[in-house]
Amino acid sequence: MIPDGIRAQIEESLDKPLISTFSKSPDSDQTITLASLIQTTNPICRARYVEDTLEKAVRQGIRQYVILGAGMDTFAFRRPDLIERLEVFEVDHPATQEFKLSRLAGLGWKHPAKLHFIPIDFKQESLVTALTRSSSYDPKIKSLFSWLGVVIYLTRDEVFAALRSITDIAPAGSMVIFDYTNTDAFIPEKSSPQMQKFMELGQKIGEPMITGFKPSTLAEDLESLGFRLIENLSPDDIERLYFQGRMDGYHAQEHGHIACAVIA
Repeated sequence: MIPDGIRAQIEESLDKPLISTFSKSPDSDQTITLASLIQTTNPICRARYVEDTLEKAVRQGIRQYVILGAGMDTFAFRRPDLIERLEVFEVDHPATQEFKLSRLAGLGWKHPAKLHFIPIDFKQESLVTALTRSSSYDPKIKSLFSWLGVVIYLTRDEVFAALRSITDIAPAGSMVIFDYTNTDAFIPEKSSPQMQKFMELGQKIGEPMITGFKPSTLAEDLESLGFRLIENLSPDDIERLYFQGRMDGYHAQEHGHIACAVIA
């Protein structure tokens, strides 16, 4: 899905230690490309967690999978075993979806019948309105919502509003998975050097990271919105699940968490 020129930059960057890449050329295009991935391990492990959870959820009756901010997600093309049992909805900005559809056409990838593209500008329209506009989405059917790589860029009120919209459009038993950054990342004396560097880069490319949550109070926060928190992975938990024993130097993102909650 990634154009060849950008792919080459990413692959070159992945062969270099992250911090040394930043220190040598903090304003280079290569650095900005890497910064846009946030931390290379984070998108990989959170996607793995979502799909592992989705496999279990399908066996328990989940029949719709809604990917918020889908970007270049390729789930519908990688997992024919699951898409046979699901309606999949990619929800994203119209410009992003236009680019993606153009790439799919250029690559000659067949569009799965159960994959639905839902364009939305979240600043102008609600998730409820966008999904109900699709005749394929059924608000009575249990769904799993994936919301990755977004929360840190929104205000607390915007995060809560988005979560409320999920409870408005999905029945009890539906799930949401999202990743978030703990509040220590925003306190200089507690934040890791790597996280501070990523925050600086986020500012430079116009994507400031602004919101964190306390893991200890997340269950209470979600309960007030109609959710029950069922899993709240810490960096140590993620390290044990996906990186234990690796010899290539990759580790779980410091300050990064993954939460899974169900509509009560």
